[in-house]
Amino acid sequence: MASPGPLYLDHAATSPVRPEVLAAMAPYLGGTFGNPSSHHTVGEAAASALADARARVAHVLGMRAGDVVFTGGGTEANNLAVKGIVLAALERGHRHLITTPIEHESILESADHLRRFHDVRTTLLPVDEHGRLDPEALRDALRPDTALVSFGHANNEVGTVQDAPALTAVAREAGVPVHVDAVQSAGWLPLAGLGADALSIAGHKLGAPKGIGALAVRGRIPVEPLLHGGGQERGRRSGTENVAGAVGLAVALELAEAEREEAAARVSAQRRHLIAAVLAAVPSARLTGDPSHRLPGTASFTFAGTSGEAVLLELERRGVISSSGSACAAGSDDPSPVLLALGIEPQVAQTSVRFTLSHAGLPGDGPERLAALVAAAVSAVGA
Repeated sequence: MASPGPLYLDHAATSPVRPEVLAAMAPYLGGTFGNPSSHHTVGEAAASALADARARVAHVLGMRAGDVVFTGGGTEANNLAVKGIVLAALERGHRHLITTPIEHESILESADHLRRFHDVRTTLLPVDEHGRLDPEALRDALRPDTALVSFGHANNEVGTVQDAPALTAVAREAGVPVHVDAVQSAGWLPLAGLGADALSIAGHKLGAPKGIGALAVRGRIPVEPLLHGGGQERGRRSGTENVAGAVGLAVALELAEAEREEAAARVSAQRRHLIAAVLAAVPSARLTGDPSHRLPGTASFTFAGTSGEAVLLELERRGVISSSGSACAAGSDDPSPVLLALGIEPQVAQTSVRFTLSHAGLPGDGPERLAALVAAAVSAVGA
């Protein structure tokens, strides 16, 4: 695993900007810098680029161009979906939200905000020991006043992938809209055909810059905007649009989609090899997440009897950059709520380590070499 620098295996947290994306963005940071709301040639050039980016993103997501709302990232997209759709439903007396305990903080904190300030009740659907949802449990949880079902297509910590078409079909039978957080699955799994009424993505997971994302929400779904002002984005998100970011997101999403099938098959094989090698090399290792229904590039473990942070430091000393789970919970000493929801004991949950690969995967003898480094790191901290 020779490398000119550290081996970066934290792509679920963020990825480097692709050169093609930088090149596509450059004109809109310089010469074509106009405000797309301005009615002159400079503004119209920016508006044309924005419209083109919107159409390209919509095509990959299986939505219409007018459905795409550009946001400041995945967190804003999730907030707009959960708060915006539920707030719009309040006037119909719908005050019930269904989600799960393993969602990203942007969904769970949005649900808590709705509870505290708008008397919205939330049902947290349980998951099994692998993090999977049961469509029949969703059916039982639906109520006449349910405003929205929101769940992640793939979990950001353990990589478990949900059966989104089965879940959305259950909600559709009841006439309840569904929001799918596809921030982690974009670029790895097909997104068109999930049956979602709203879909969130984030550019920096795909090779676009941080600070750009999108929520695609079907036009028939009422959404209360969170940002008020000039009425941009068809009134759903006011503020001067990030034209360069939107162009970058479109290019990154298209590139990832073009590579997706080949990369997913190749990286999945490496990930399976890596999991087997780690489990064989480290007696205390336990795989977290679903063994088969998981993202191609995610391998996540606990190492009972260690400190996850200590293992991460030892790995970094050996040239491997990885994480203990969600980057959005960095600095917290509490065990991961995701792992607790899977039934993992708190003290074991605090030993979690996550490796997340890019489309490039691992070099050469990567799985065996990485497993050996993991074993050495775990041994060094006393497991």
